[in-house]
Amino acid sequence: MPREIIHVQVGQCGNQVGCAFWNAIVAEHCLDAQGKFDSTNINDEDGDGIPDELENIDVYFRGTTKEKLEAKWVPRAVLVDLEPGTMDVIKSSAIGPLFKSDNMCFGNNGAGNNWAKGHYTEGAELVEEVLDRIRMEIEQCDAPQGFQLFHSLGGGTGSGMGTLLLLKIRDGYPDRITSTYSVYPSPKVSDTVVEPYNAVLSSHQLLENSDETFVVDNEALYNINHNILKNDQPTYSELNGLVAMATCGITASLRFPGKLNGDLRKLGVNLVPFPRLHFFLVSQAPLFKKGTGSKVRLNVQELTNQSYSARNFYSNVKPDDGKYLAGSFVYRGPMSTQDVDDNIEKLQNKQADDFVEWIPNNVKTSIVVTPPKSSNMSATFVANTTALKGIFQRLATQFGAMYRRKAFLHWYKGEGMDEMEFQEADKNVRDLITEYQDKQDAVDRKSVV
Repeated sequence: MPREIIHVQVGQCGNQVGCAFWNAIVAEHCLDAQGKFDSTNINDEDGDGIPDELENIDVYFRGTTKEKLEAKWVPRAVLVDLEPGTMDVIKSSAIGPLFKSDNMCFGNNGAGNNWAKGHYTEGAELVEEVLDRIRMEIEQCDAPQGFQLFHSLGGGTGSGMGTLLLLKIRDGYPDRITSTYSVYPSPKVSDTVVEPYNAVLSSHQLLENSDETFVVDNEALYNINHNILKNDQPTYSELNGLVAMATCGITASLRFPGKLNGDLRKLGVNLVPFPRLHFFLVSQAPLFKKGTGSKVRLNVQELTNQSYSARNFYSNVKPDDGKYLAGSFVYRGPMSTQDVDDNIEKLQNKQADDFVEWIPNNVKTSIVVTPPKSSNMSATFVANTTALKGIFQRLATQFGAMYRRKAFLHWYKGEGMDEMEFQEADKNVRDLITEYQDKQDAVDRKSVV
């Protein structure tokens, strides 16, 4: 029984990262640009006559016929932007013919980096059309598991309209899991002046309406390119490729048969100890310079060490600034459960100070037999750490500096926004920082007998 996920990508950044994700999973499921199955190199580990690549393909793709090998596979995706340019680029790309053209929803005016335009005016005009497309996709599912949303928080469409869609999805489907892949503004790589406003207003919405938010920031991706991949001038497609690798790792246990399978709900149950603390740090291994992959001997220990190392983090946070509340490792490739268990136990004993003491055994593992296309083994680490408060602290500080002078506020008020909303968002994000700090400082007071 497939447990389908509806994929929504919003805004220019969301669409570019989303397309990188589709490129990656089309390759992993051995599909060609037309969505047809290419049976030249397939795995059938469990020997049931159905290739592993097709067993759970229904999670992200809808088949046009019952016969899996003959079907044309169409992504369960809705693509949204408030200006037509992004959609034109996607339509003319190699992956363009794969998407259902009716599921590309776009406006003509753009949001102009203004959260209020995306959330209240331009976005509100388009949102019903998008919800119609989402409803049609849901109706073609047998057992929908939830939604995943790709967007950025610095601009106008991804942040404003992305969070509006999240709100509407939460209202319409309250019993489904909503997960977001959110590209946060970073200190050095800043694209727009009003990023702090857009990001704090979005975080305020994500706190209330998202179940799981995977935090990615451009500066961390640039650092990975610079320090590990030795690539000094990375293009956006290379940065997006890194995010796609991690997303493939996170979703691998939904898409392929494995020894220990996971899904969005299991991930949430194991990683979210308190409903507001649902922001995750993501890390991926192996990452190495092109051409050096064959020189590195990959094993479970190497993968565990690499993905636990701060160099591989997709968010610009220092692990020493906080403690891990919970973590999840997804391993891919041929490996034994015993080997994985031993390495995780070793990690937890050696790094005991990094974890809060009041959640015992707080690392979950799952193993997926099918390896990624880039290497014969991989690991993806998803962690709930109080160090993420650093990201929110930075945003709150920048927000405060501009808001005190009421700088740029007239653009938001002009779209009908009230100053109260800015104050509420600021307070909500500051409360989150305090909550993280409280959990970090909490000590397990064992009763003395």
